[in-house]
Amino acid sequence: MKKILTLLVSITLVMSLFAACGKKEEDATTNTPTTAPAAEDTDTPAADETDAPAATDEAAKTGLAVITSLGKSKDAGEKDGLAQIDSTVVAVLVGADGKILDVDIDTAQTKVNFSAEGKLVTDVNTTYKSKQELGDEYGMRKASSIGKEWNEQADAFAAYVVGKTVEEVTGIALDEEGVVTDADLVASVTMGVDTYIAAIEKAVANAQDLGAKAGDKLGLAIETNIKKSKDATAEADGLAQAYSTYTALTTDASGKITSAVIDSSQGNVNFSAAGVVTTDLTVAPQTKQELKEAYGMLKNSAIGKEWYEQANAFATYVTGKTVEEVKGIAVTDGKPSDAELASSVSVTISSFISTIEKAAANAVK
Repeated sequence: MKKILTLLVSITLVMSLFAACGKKEEDATTNTPTTAPAAEDTDTPAADETDAPAATDEAAKTGLAVITSLGKSKDAGEKDGLAQIDSTVVAVLVGADGKILDVDIDTAQTKVNFSAEGKLVTDVNTTYKSKQELGDEYGMRKASSIGKEWNEQADAFAAYVVGKTVEEVTGIALDEEGVVTDADLVASVTMGVDTYIAAIEKAVANAQDLGAKAGDKLGLAIETNIKKSKDATAEADGLAQAYSTYTALTTDASGKITSAVIDSSQGNVNFSAAGVVTTDLTVAPQTKQELKEAYGMLKNSAIGKEWYEQANAFATYVTGKTVEEVKGIAVTDGKPSDAELASSVSVTISSFISTIEKAAANAVK
């Protein structure tokens, strides 16, 4: 009987020990999730918040602006007359917060000479490069107090305004000649920038959501010719016309066009058979996008669309395509051959295609 009681006591002690161990293991199992998952939850959002690629997927607006001046034109006399058409061109990419993500600045400076007899001196087949294309050929470096060419100063100013709002850009301090006064900026920009600031403000105001993203690359291109210029006669004034086509676009990492804006301007300077300028040089020419119905194509359009509507339709058509695909668009006499495209675009698209190619190339520089 004593042996039986001893055995029962031993069994009871063993069962108590197992119960205590089980309670500790249960407590350990219960406590583990309250620490490890909490650390994991804390770490995960921090990685997401600093994920740079996510920010580049935000929608951005693409804008283009042109400001043209005829003010440097002058009558013929002892020297030939001059029709000078200066078009300042700015393309911008603007973020959802209103800050400028990217900006390109360029200028088309077209000079056409005519004689005191009202005859063109400049060959109408002359082709013109923009100041960005000219680079050192423009010749500012030798006259620059800081030894920088026009394109270098324009690019430096463009870099300076990136990250700023348009209000901050228009608030940049300038002297009476439109030159920046900030010591840091003067080290890289000594030319007047007042017109560039006005064009940036205008481009931001024109900016639209056309499909671009914040991480896309921005490109700008200009093409100018004077083919429609002509001599003066006894019956009619002569004409010096700078016909410029402008394209601003964005491309993604794969090289596809994500947005595009196409515009054009006709900078006209008339002169008499006596070589006297007859155009009011104080009136700034508007672009075709600005003129809209006032341009007057609608009445002569076979498809009942104004120039700006057709340019916008073509810009929409090329969005999502690569440059090679755009270059492969079939044309007949410079106009679209494809029936679907021809239903919305009946104007000559040769300059559209060539400026798109140049703008895309500029976007990757």
